Amino acid sequence: MQLQNSVVFITGANRGLGLAFAQAALAAGARKVYAAARNPSTVTLPGVVPVQLDVTDPAQIAAAVAACPDVTLLVNNSGISRGSSFLGSPDAMAAARAEFETNFFGPWAVAQAFAPVLKANGGGAVLNVLSVLSWLTIPGVATYSASKAAAWSLSNGLRNELRAQGTQVSSLHVAYMDTDMTRGLDAPKAAPLDVARLALQGVEAGLAEVLADDTTRHVKQSLSSAAPAYAG
Repeated sequence: MQLQNSVVFITGANRGLGLAFAQAALAAGARKVYAAARNPSTVTLPGVVPVQLDVTDPAQIAAAVAACPDVTLLVNNSGISRGSSFLGSPDAMAAARAEFETNFFGPWAVAQAFAPVLKANGGGAVLNVLSVLSWLTIPGVATYSASKAAAWSLSNGLRNELRAQGTQVSSLHVAYMDTDMTRGLDAPKAAPLDVARLALQGVEAGLAEVLADDTTRHVKQSLSSAAPAYAG
């Protein structure tokens, strides 16, 4: 699909990568950008339409769909991390449930709700923001990694089920970005705006997956090797 004259709906669009997606979509010529956030007053980017949306709230999802009937590109960007290992915390399962609600069930519910809108508007596309941790589990964020692995499976399933209506589904996989989620982490970080631009270019090119950095490309390539990154 083409970004020029598109109508883009972005979840978690008030800061970080979501804000960068809104900026990149406007720069790419989108006709309208809906910037969704739990608190729409935190959306301050000129030129976008703020929308209230908690992706874990079915009523708010339904209201967003009713208010935005012209969407042609859905960007499922909302995500949380509780920084939990599987066995190192008595609250690990609670952390995992919260992460799955936002990182897996949320994008599923939003995609399901907007699918008829995309069909009515010619097919369009869905872009799901995933992670290099879709394929790699790090102890300090093990539950988050599990939620992103599930979201990768979700993206692949949605691609199969939405193909018949002409809706493409792309997944963005990225390692460290300079956002609130990685604040205080001493590691090379990609600029969110660079990642957003690359992801939207991938959508325009019809790519099933966008690998945003060398780390992500290395991990993905290793999956079919005798020494996959997740085993090491």
